[in-house]
Amino acid sequence: MTSSSNSPASATFARRAVLPVVLLFLAISAIVAGGFADDLDRRIGVSLALSADTSPPWLIAVMQAVSWVGGGTPRWVIVILLCALVWRWCGPRCAAALAAASLLSNLASSLMKIGFGRARPDIIDHLDHVSSASYPSGHATNAAVVYLLLAWLTPPRWRPFVWVLAAIMIVVNAFSRMTLGVHWASDIVGGTLLGAAFAMLAIIWLQRPGRGPFSANSATSAP
Repeated sequence: MTSSSNSPASATFARRAVLPVVLLFLAISAIVAGGFADDLDRRIGVSLALSADTSPPWLIAVMQAVSWVGGGTPRWVIVILLCALVWRWCGPRCAAALAAASLLSNLASSLMKIGFGRARPDIIDHLDHVSSASYPSGHATNAAVVYLLLAWLTPPRWRPFVWVLAAIMIVVNAFSRMTLGVHWASDIVGGTLLGAAFAMLAIIWLQRPGRGPFSANSATSAP
């Protein structure tokens, strides 16, 4: 048994950071809704977008694979597997927190897409299938909530490695969506902030007094 000594500190950070993150998300959303990000988004998009005619096919294939893993059925397979892993580490409440945060953030992202109704980039012919509006990015939302929570819930001895993995997954996922021409940069920023907010809310929920893996009399198990 390994004490989750860093978990109370993580929950304290989450309580302090969640409101600024939510406010920043609302600010980005207002900027997007007002069209103030359009010029910068287009410049970034033009600089990053791949082309089926001129870009290396292997690079397009890699970005498509990364995008595939981060969406649709593969995304939920990963969430289920990580819930099982987190259950083993720190019990059913941790697994429930990861599952609920993933589902609720996905629902929030989907509803906001309908509300904002932002058009997808028109810089190139899309190199990935899309069927919804652009803002916020569901891929970015999912990557942030899943991998940030995974890092927070990892046993302390593995946590530095998993934080690095989380950062890589979030950044590579974001990069893939822009290079494939299916998201604006502000979609990615908004989705990442939304996912981070849900991850922090899940950590706060787990820190409720006397309950969950972060309570004073609790410990997490590691293989």
